[in-house]
Amino acid sequence: MKLHFLGATRTTTGSKYLLEVNGSKILLECGLYQGKRMESIEKNRNFDFDPATLDCAVISHAHIDHCGNLPLLCSKGFKGNIYSTFATRDLASIMLEDSARIQQADAQFVTKERAKEGLGPVAPLYTKEEAEKSVRQFISLNYYRPMPIAPGVTLTFYDAGHILGAAQVCLDIVEHGRKFRYLFSGDIGRGNDDILRDPDPVENVDFLHIESTYGDRLHSPRSKATEEVYKYVRYAISQKALVLIPAFSMGRTQDIVYTLHQLTKAGRLPKVPIYVDSPLSVNATEVYRLHPECFNNDIYDFLQSGTNPFGMDNLTYIREISQSQKLNKVKKSAIIISASGMCEAGRIRHHLSNHINDPHTLVLFIGYCAENTLGAAILAGEKKVNIFGHPHNVRARIAQIDSFSGHADRDELLKYIGNLKGDLKKIFVSHGEEDQSLGFGEHLKEFCPKSEVIVPELGNAFTL
Repeated sequence: MKLHFLGATRTTTGSKYLLEVNGSKILLECGLYQGKRMESIEKNRNFDFDPATLDCAVISHAHIDHCGNLPLLCSKGFKGNIYSTFATRDLASIMLEDSARIQQADAQFVTKERAKEGLGPVAPLYTKEEAEKSVRQFISLNYYRPMPIAPGVTLTFYDAGHILGAAQVCLDIVEHGRKFRYLFSGDIGRGNDDILRDPDPVENVDFLHIESTYGDRLHSPRSKATEEVYKYVRYAISQKALVLIPAFSMGRTQDIVYTLHQLTKAGRLPKVPIYVDSPLSVNATEVYRLHPECFNNDIYDFLQSGTNPFGMDNLTYIREISQSQKLNKVKKSAIIISASGMCEAGRIRHHLSNHINDPHTLVLFIGYCAENTLGAAILAGEKKVNIFGHPHNVRARIAQIDSFSGHADRDELLKYIGNLKGDLKKIFVSHGEEDQSLGFGEHLKEFCPKSEVIVPELGNAFTL
């Protein structure tokens, strides 16, 4: 088997890996590259292979950096099956439609700017119609259900504990009379999650391909997340301040809503208005309630009791843009949760443009921001940032809670590897900024001294 690294290699975006085995071509992930606008557009428009030659694709989970370029892949000639879990398929259907809407809006904006310079229009990466068509190619599988997907290749999904439906991709391969097991971690969760189950241990692994988003860092303990939210939000409310929380529509939004629910229910936070201002977040939360098979026992029992862990009487979910615009007039203390978590798209940019220059506003980040994103610039302490092409002074209070992260940190990744069984011959490290991938690679050499540890560069290929 030949493994090609075509994305999310010494970076965290644009996950894309090509497997060639027994004459078949299997694409593992098809994510959007996110970062500098023109560089992103160029990378996303061009594939390193002919999509029409692929036999099938496998998607570990529904985050846009893992599945966001599927519509373009399909429109360029890919006709095969796209394998995922049921929850991933449901989430991807709304994620891809939302992504298409953003692509079209961005194309309209760039076209207007280019017209001022006498330049021609630009087209979106894909349309909503193309997004919908790509979802028709999904084939959904439950965890632990083996499925032959190509000659000599059997796929089994194991829970990754990262977001709803996130999976480790396990491929059992028979090639030229040789049998081996290749495991792609996808994005691994931290364990002890308030909502999701812990990552599954997998047996008989020969080759491991693992993420390293936080491969050389440690998070605050997950148990501290609730107390950190309480500290920041309680103080802001006491100052009658507005709290803006940029949050990914899937995972972090549901986490923070559940935490605020628990704090309010316990009487530790007053019942100030809370708004989830993101159509995608609203839809994703509804999908969450449809998949109890992904929940840990506590949340499962909570749902069975008839209680909604993602709802309370001071919480409003907002779909319509007219309702979102009314939030600009909110003068009293309130909490606005809005996508995207990296502040690269969505309604959070409008809220930031209206409030980031107000010293009474708290902007509370609860997730990861990749390099060259607006969120990363704000977290880096830049005093002036561009939003919608215009400079804005950063006067708001900025805070970050990393204990909400959906990605395992260094020690949690090592614990995950320690729970795997088998003779790990090679370990490939990807999906991390270069310092994180290289740093984690060094830790792995000590932790797995009998395994060959490889930190690929973009475009590298390896024979297993």
